[in-house]
Amino acid sequence: MLYEYQSVFKAVADATRARILKMLTHGELCVCQIVAVLGLSQSTVSKHLWVLKTARLIQDRKDGRWVFYSLVQNSRNEYVQFILSNLSQWLKEDEIVIEDMRRVEIVKRIPLEEARECSSKILRGLSCEKIKINEGEAKL
Repeated sequence: MLYEYQSVFKAVADATRARILKMLTHGELCVCQIVAVLGLSQSTVSKHLWVLKTARLIQDRKDGRWVFYSLVQNSRNEYVQFILSNLSQWLKEDEIVIEDMRRVEIVKRIPLEEARECSSKILRGLSCEKIKINEGEAKL
């Protein structure tokens, strides 16, 4: 019981992992989409996803070469239930989270291959025509 408590709250105590959880409140996302929104390397994002999955806050699904993540549904862990049931109400006014949500809406509308290409460009400090993340306002 104590390990479950520690695992869940340690996972959500990190700002990047909190951002990922908030992004997943809007539905399933591919790793490349999460990378494109956060502007972090795939290995860094994968480590954060591993921590969230180990805490049983998220689940994954593989479809060919794509791995998709979503929030866990119907967890028996009371701490996971508490976090996920309150998640939609938390950080609603945070500017970073608001920008993340705008970016999520954009990456969900473009094909996965293009999202993967855009995430690669963004990591190299380049702009992507499909996702204008480096500018003040995210546009398609």
